[in-house]
Amino acid sequence: MDHAPATPRWNLERPYLTGRFYQEAKAAAATQGPGSKPFYLDPYSRGAGTGSGSVIGSYAVSVQELFVIDDLLSALVGIEGRYISIKKVRGKDGYVVFQIDSSMDLALQELTRRIFPLCENFVLVSQFVESRSHFKNGLVNHALVAALRAFLLDYQAMVAQLEHQFRLGRLSVQGLWFSCQRMMSSMNALAVLVEKATSNNTSGSATLNLLQSQAKAMGGDSAVRSLLEKMAECASGAYLRMLERWVYEGVIDDPYGEFFIAENKSLQKESLTQDYDAKYWQQRYSLKDGVPSFLTNVAATILTTGKYLNVMRECGHNVQVSLSENSKLMSFGSNHQYLECIKSAYDFASGELLTLMKDKYDLIGKLRSLKRYLLLDQGDFLVHFMDIAREELTKKPEEISTEKLQSLLDIALRSTAAASDQSHEDLTCCVERSSLLKKLTTLKDLDCAYPSDKLVAADVDQTMQLSITGLETFYLSYKVLFIAFKENSVFRPVKILGTPILRSSILCGNMLKFVNSLLHYLTFEVLEPNWHLMHDRLQTARSIDEVIQIHDFFLQKCLKECLPPELLMKVEKLKSLCLQYATSIQLLIPSIEVSNPDKISKPGKSRSRINKLQEKDQQLKLVSENAVMSESILKFEAAFNSELQSLVPTLSRSSQAEPYLTHLAQCILGMRMDQ
Repeated sequence: MDHAPATPRWNLERPYLTGRFYQEAKAAAATQGPGSKPFYLDPYSRGAGTGSGSVIGSYAVSVQELFVIDDLLSALVGIEGRYISIKKVRGKDGYVVFQIDSSMDLALQELTRRIFPLCENFVLVSQFVESRSHFKNGLVNHALVAALRAFLLDYQAMVAQLEHQFRLGRLSVQGLWFSCQRMMSSMNALAVLVEKATSNNTSGSATLNLLQSQAKAMGGDSAVRSLLEKMAECASGAYLRMLERWVYEGVIDDPYGEFFIAENKSLQKESLTQDYDAKYWQQRYSLKDGVPSFLTNVAATILTTGKYLNVMRECGHNVQVSLSENSKLMSFGSNHQYLECIKSAYDFASGELLTLMKDKYDLIGKLRSLKRYLLLDQGDFLVHFMDIAREELTKKPEEISTEKLQSLLDIALRSTAAASDQSHEDLTCCVERSSLLKKLTTLKDLDCAYPSDKLVAADVDQTMQLSITGLETFYLSYKVLFIAFKENSVFRPVKILGTPILRSSILCGNMLKFVNSLLHYLTFEVLEPNWHLMHDRLQTARSIDEVIQIHDFFLQKCLKECLPPELLMKVEKLKSLCLQYATSIQLLIPSIEVSNPDKISKPGKSRSRINKLQEKDQQLKLVSENAVMSESILKFEAAFNSELQSLVPTLSRSSQAEPYLTHLAQCILGMRMDQ
């Protein structure tokens, strides 16, 4: 509305175009001086040898009646007469009162004052028509003004007929009063309407709601109620045309911001690839305040219908609802035909979009592909990728080359069973700049019992103990644990050469069992059953909104059942210990390689004394390192067992309130019994 065309100045300055000519004429007469002759619009009916300076009370009653009728016919169209004047109400633009010469006969004064409300209401409605005809007031007000202007034309035709009767000498004041009766109630109802519209500065749906409320308030007067309903029908025509384009084409044709659906053009569909929680679908098109009362119950359906059409257009699939005479939105009458049209448009758009997503874009196949890669339904490519990308992932997140990781991921996909999947090329990798706990604080769907500041504080403590690498930020949740223990599998074929190796092997086995128990719970107890439930529901979905609800329910339920907030902190501490252990234990790898008999050259006759001394020094050094490592392993073992024992009571209590945690509790308790 800020870009609405400006009204030309001549439409505001010329008195005969603005409806204020009666005030302009009075002001001009006042500036002519006391001896000048007053200005009248009709020289034939005024001032013809009557002595314009005389008061009306000096004439006979019959003559007074003729003067009053003549002035009343002018007052009915907002023009001052000889003995009837117009006074503007101070502080109220467009409000006027009519006054009469006090010397007039009392009976004539009483009848005349009864007609004055009709004259004042006409001026008020005329002023509203003039002021609301400007571009900035919107299409609904324009349509209402057009209907009011048509009504005023009928009113002026009535005044012209009364004037014709007066010229023929057939009109009295009583006859004039009787002829105005039917018009007075209608004009009064319109005056009340425009007064409320002006005071509230209504436009768009607010104007339509006002029209409907005023029509309902006039239930006792069928004629006035029919008039207001007619005004509402005319005013809603422009609004229904906007609604028709939205539900049939998905286009918002709203130059003055009156439609109850707003478009946020700053949100682009490309944001969905950058943020999974992007608000494109919810906020690209949204409902505004002030929905028309006759559309309140179907506002959400109307919004969804247009959104469906927009999605198809964004996908390059242009579709338009076929129009017929019965499908056009003509009015919102009592037959509720417009509701049937809206429902038909919704059914068509919903069916077309769902068919497009299932057939052309293979919705179910895409979800199966996501399950295969992101929910570890097929993990051979993941093992291969971690083997070839280990060197890159051990770097800090800001030092990792995403392009290199992507190329390694492509190699892993092509060299494993994932190559048979047509969608394997859609899989990409990225590196986060924050840890798991920080990422969880951004999830708005997480019903977290702990405030986000506690999660962040815990994350800071863990970050100080262990620097974050690509292994932490590349993988989702606990996949990094599996990779850490994969590196430790080199101890299995090696002979146990001492106490440090033995303790390390036992601790490694306990950690692996904990990870395997947790991984089994996450995949087979949470993800798999919820996936099948979602898959079955998607087969019977009837709309894209239903598909979105089913998918959101799957994500929320998995997020809730995988690790509740009260257990997340404990598991994160265990994960931190495991990662620190995996990093520290790598110091044993070169020691083991030195002590490997296959890699030590056999003593021969050519071996010099210097080589024997160097070998002896190397063995002494190995003993020293084993002693240091033994102490380190004991600390890790004590810390891990302590955290695991503190997890068991918390898990037992949580499983009583949340039955789905029973399986995880059984696995952890069984692990504790083995220890």
